[in-house]
Amino acid sequence: MTNAKDISIKDYDYPLSEERIAKFPLKERDKSRLLLYKGGNISEDIFSSLPKHLPKGALMVFNNTKVIQARLRFRKETGAVVEVFLLEPLTPADYAESFARQGQCEWLCLVGNLKRWKAGTLSLALAGQETELRATRLEEQGGAHRILFQWTGQQSWAEVLEQAGELPIPPYLNRKTEESDKTSYQTVYSKMEGSVAAPTAGLHFSRAVLREIDERGIDREEVTLHVGAGTFKPVKSQTIGEHEMHSEHIAVRRQTIEKLLSHGGRAIAVGTTSVRTLESLYYMGLRAKLLMDRAADTGDAEELATEQWEPYCQPSPYPMPSTCEALRLLLIYMDKHKLQTLHSATRIIIAPGYTYHVVNQMLTNFHQPQSTLLLLVSAFVGDDWRRVYDYALCQGFRFLSYGDCCLLSRQ
Repeated sequence: MTNAKDISIKDYDYPLSEERIAKFPLKERDKSRLLLYKGGNISEDIFSSLPKHLPKGALMVFNNTKVIQARLRFRKETGAVVEVFLLEPLTPADYAESFARQGQCEWLCLVGNLKRWKAGTLSLALAGQETELRATRLEEQGGAHRILFQWTGQQSWAEVLEQAGELPIPPYLNRKTEESDKTSYQTVYSKMEGSVAAPTAGLHFSRAVLREIDERGIDREEVTLHVGAGTFKPVKSQTIGEHEMHSEHIAVRRQTIEKLLSHGGRAIAVGTTSVRTLESLYYMGLRAKLLMDRAADTGDAEELATEQWEPYCQPSPYPMPSTCEALRLLLIYMDKHKLQTLHSATRIIIAPGYTYHVVNQMLTNFHQPQSTLLLLVSAFVGDDWRRVYDYALCQGFRFLSYGDCCLLSRQ
């Protein structure tokens, strides 16, 4: 296996001009262009025709996360604006519990214009409401800050964010969030609140396309990965071994793992977030076995969390378990601890040299140069990623979050 840590990020560069970045989505989601890569051949179609390019009887896995209005702007009496960007809940740590909380909660946040908030409490009045939101900075944690939010009234935290927050569209769009983004920057199947960025490959799906997928006899399952702000974190080091991946919460139901097994442990992943979730399951199965063999398992699935370099440090004199064997180990762990849903986390980095275990096709948008997502694509199609991106550039495809899409198939 290639030593992934030695990969130079400069080898994964390409010329992306500002005009190639889609600033707004198309009026109809499923009218975006679809690049098709299969066994080295490249062609194109319209996204609404996707179902006919999928094998009948396959399994598609979607990320059902929903983007929250994670950006809060507090204005001080001096006129200075302090931006607080929500990352993940701390007290309570469970996303659903935090959004249902009334009165107060704590989140890990990024703070913009921090020098203007040296001490004290910031406050924000909700428009048309008798509710005041207050923010108190408690402590720093790895460059982010633990912040206590308190508010008056009977509203839940989710309702407060709906009133006071702003949807955080990607910074590379270089524009302010518009009202239309509240709809267009969510997938039609989004339901689990928690992301600060959309799983953008899913933005192309319309209800009509989903119905046609069902009519074609293709199974659909959903997982949850709450996308963190680290998804926009550029690789600043020369080699990726020095780049630190962010941890992201995932949730996978027992029935999804069973469905994967019924499909031989293979799936079509919608978006890189689904890719990382599905591939992490393999290593969670290995860790579950290790813990159970040592009688060290507790039933808190956070102990199964996949670390960044875990796939690249598996020295063993024995053959690695098959995908189905690893998934069965996860089910044994879940049954032992009476878990219907696996709540854990992943920091997995997928780069050239990685062996895919679950994903045999993927839908994904066109990613930024020198990004970890481009490494993930290269790990799937090899050096042909350059042919794919050269074709997209030459043929006028639209890039990044609101851009066009591609279906990558290795055979």
